[in-house]
Amino acid sequence: MNITRRNFTIGTAALALSACSGADNSASFAARGDGDLPSDLLPQPNAGYDAWVASFKSRAGGQGISPGILNQAFATTGYLPGVVKRDRNQTEFSRSLEDYLAIAASDERVTKGRAAFARHRNTLAQIEGRYGVPAEVVTAVWGLESFYGERRGNVPVISATSTLAYDGRRGEFFEKQLVAALKILERGDVSVSGLTGSWAGAMGHTQFIPTSYQAFAVDFNGDGKRDIWSEDPTDSLASTAAYLAKSGWKSGQKWGGEVGTAAAGSAAPVSILQPDAGGPRFAVFNNFSAIKRYNNSDNYAIGVGHLSDRIAGGGPIQAQFGPDKYGMTIDDRKALQQRLTARGFDTDGTDGVIGPNSRKAISAYQQSRGMAVTGDPSIELLASLG
Repeated sequence: MNITRRNFTIGTAALALSACSGADNSASFAARGDGDLPSDLLPQPNAGYDAWVASFKSRAGGQGISPGILNQAFATTGYLPGVVKRDRNQTEFSRSLEDYLAIAASDERVTKGRAAFARHRNTLAQIEGRYGVPAEVVTAVWGLESFYGERRGNVPVISATSTLAYDGRRGEFFEKQLVAALKILERGDVSVSGLTGSWAGAMGHTQFIPTSYQAFAVDFNGDGKRDIWSEDPTDSLASTAAYLAKSGWKSGQKWGGEVGTAAAGSAAPVSILQPDAGGPRFAVFNNFSAIKRYNNSDNYAIGVGHLSDRIAGGGPIQAQFGPDKYGMTIDDRKALQQRLTARGFDTDGTDGVIGPNSRKAISAYQQSRGMAVTGDPSIELLASLG
């Protein structure tokens, strides 16, 4: 398959991880969780969109979509301005591996991952037996994509994909996603009301886009439906394993590991990666490439691999990360967040990742002290907080 989830979303670090309780995670790492939608993600009148839908319906029949499904699917849909806003406001950015892993393999995500693994141990073992993908790797993908099912998204997929097909930057691509979503309804895998996902149409526990669902989703529990939306994650987890298996996962081989560990020395590596200058080095094997087919980012693949190792009982990264561009270590950044919050400038957590919430708090503190307002962390700023 030529389209990976990296092609689908801009900024993999922004969209691949769901929110946990850290300082800036909810702002920059997450699809919205289940719950009430903001007003800009509710249908709003738009004559241009209505005309586009009418035109689309006239050509959708040629792609195997029945009039009944079209009428049913579009009966309650509408233009979602918030989807267009989010699509246009995406920016490409890079996040250090240290920051990425601080969230991807946080203590909370590891603890929840081990608990989820234990709850679904038997099902995961059966999935591993069929597809050859280790249960902890499947669990790690689940953890990064929806925080183990807690944040699957609740935006109607037909509304989201049709809005982006009409008014987005990638109309042709999203029209294909819309057609695939309608074929999901045609097959009867889910109801219109149950066909929900992220604002960009990624669905279920492991965030499949509709075309990937068509290519890889499986009915593992044998109920006649490939159900990735319900509370039961069985079909989602099996579909993820099927995706990785068809992407070249080799049973019995590691993804890789930190250089100097037993995992890194288990075979001849394909390459050695050092994403952060002066930071840990990783030996990666062929299965690393299979993970990147799910999301074409080295940080993402290392995040999945390392989280899977932690879920299986492994320890944290052994090598130290060096100071960041501000000369601060992660412990310095955590201390800065703690001290700012104690002074009433809430950073919304203390994970050591300096993102929008921390920068807002820094700016407010700098302004209160008559300092130049930069929003940047520094050792001097830390010292001024006592």
